[in-house]
Amino acid sequence: MAAFDLVVAGAGILGLAHALAATRRGLRVAIVERDARAQRSSVQNFGFITITGQAEGVTRTRALRSREVWREVTADAGIPIEQQGALIVARRPEALAVLEEFAGTESGAGCELLPAAWIRERFAAASPQIVGALFSPHELRVEARDALPAILQWLEQRQGVTVYRGREALGLEAGGLATNAGVVAADAVVVCPGSNIAAFAPELALEHDAHDCRLQMLRVKAPSVRLPAVVMGDSSLLRYAGFATTKAAAALQARFESEQPRHVAAGVHVIVAQSSDGTLVVGDSHRYRRWSPAESAEREKEERREDEALILEELARLVNLPGAEVVDRWTGVYPVATMKPLLKAAPSARARVIAITNGLGMSTSFAIGEETITELFG
Repeated sequence: MAAFDLVVAGAGILGLAHALAATRRGLRVAIVERDARAQRSSVQNFGFITITGQAEGVTRTRALRSREVWREVTADAGIPIEQQGALIVARRPEALAVLEEFAGTESGAGCELLPAAWIRERFAAASPQIVGALFSPHELRVEARDALPAILQWLEQRQGVTVYRGREALGLEAGGLATNAGVVAADAVVVCPGSNIAAFAPELALEHDAHDCRLQMLRVKAPSVRLPAVVMGDSSLLRYAGFATTKAAAALQARFESEQPRHVAAGVHVIVAQSSDGTLVVGDSHRYRRWSPAESAEREKEERREDEALILEELARLVNLPGAEVVDRWTGVYPVATMKPLLKAAPSARARVIAITNGLGMSTSFAIGEETITELFG
């Protein structure tokens, strides 16, 4: 008899989601994590569980289910929810038209259109360029850099999960997972490799052109500014399918490309979230190009500088932040591929290799974990 029913490789949000789904079935679970704590894409993001604007169908369904699980986990593990809701502001009439159309759809239920006067009265830092907004009560935000380690500790100490830190997963074995410290014996294996999917499912990665998307992120100190919710702007409406597929989105896209071509080229859309210490997490850009090793370091450095300037420029169009100072900056990474929203390989009936390829790990992982555990254990 194997030591575990399931071993999960990776303690990012997707790996944690699979471990949780399995423990809720009463299964014996182990997690293998190469780092002392998760420090890659899962903790380099906004910690934003996004509902409004998600694509209708499976993505929105997964986001709704994942939000339910987030509520349960944060309550039980004592993880604070930093913010609730999203204020999606429009500074162009074309963007306001998108929000108005979206508000009339089934996905817009519960959201409220707000006039510019309401925003100016209740959100003093809002830019005077804003012509209206949509408030969604559906979103949650946690501090990702704190929440992910807290969930891992909660799974280990209160849910009975065995955690092997500092072990690197090397490959699948008939009886479990091979690591640099030996085989962890288990009846089933789930590998959540993030952007390293080619190491575990090379044919799948090649077939769907799996590669990294690089995101520039900032932490900004802004004295005396308090956000009413997570704030999003015009450019975000073009990156979330629920907004981008409205009829009104075409006019916004055309204007955005005409007025801000450099932002479009860099994949910049600005989200602003506030941490408990008052600092703002701001981002991000999306760079997909793969440079050759000879030019990579210098070109990526140039891109980071350019992207930071573009993000701060767009931030200033949304929020008035006198005295703002960038106090931290980092580059996040997540996998992208022609197959969205998931790359999933089944090397055997009892093994899965899974990567989320649409950047929605925080928003959809808990539901995906439940789906996978049902596949493996019925």
